Amino acid sequence: MKREDYFTLSELQLPEDIWSPLALGRRPVRYAPKHILYVQNSPAEQFYYIVSGRVRTYISDENGAEKLLTDYRSGSLFGEAAFFDQRPRVSNAVTLTECQLISVNREQITEIIRSNPDVAMALLKYLARTVRLLSDQLDDATFLQADQRLARLLLGAFAGQRTIRTSQEELATTIGVTRVTVSRILNDFSRRGILETGYRSLTLRDETLLREIAGELPPGRD
Repeated sequence: MKREDYFTLSELQLPEDIWSPLALGRRPVRYAPKHILYVQNSPAEQFYYIVSGRVRTYISDENGAEKLLTDYRSGSLFGEAAFFDQRPRVSNAVTLTECQLISVNREQITEIIRSNPDVAMALLKYLARTVRLLSDQLDDATFLQADQRLARLLLGAFAGQRTIRTSQEELATTIGVTRVTVSRILNDFSRRGILETGYRSLTLRDETLLREIAGELPPGRD
């Protein structure tokens, strides 16, 4: 289970072809799965536009523990925040699938914005949404109990589906807890009839109760 829906151009009320000037006259570079694109504390000399494929960003500590930030898909930008504030990278980026990416450096984006002013406004909107998303993630990690964080994550993952494919390790990485904690919470959810657990899969049985745990409904609401 991954946070694939980082945010869409339609959500931002941007035209679907808004990033096309980034690719104009340029050929995307193909990357194999699990290719490290950049690492924490490295210089941010370019940002990326995903023509196809999926990319994950995450942070890691000195002990090797990892915390997932976002999974990006085709049509997304990533690496833009550090690029524009000209500070070192605060995260790592790795390809999840085979990808075709276009990298954009300062000289290129300056010329693109000069020729296409709408791109500048779109980038500001995109950056603002990035900040809001990361703020929401921080609020969740700071103020919500682990079962609430997991319930909210699962609600977003199900999103009209009854069954999702995932692992306890992926869930633990995403919400910043141990696999043992996730296992305990999932066992409790299963015991209460909220979920049915399988091998690397979860099936939703009681969405109302899951929403109550997530804090989206008052307890006991039908």
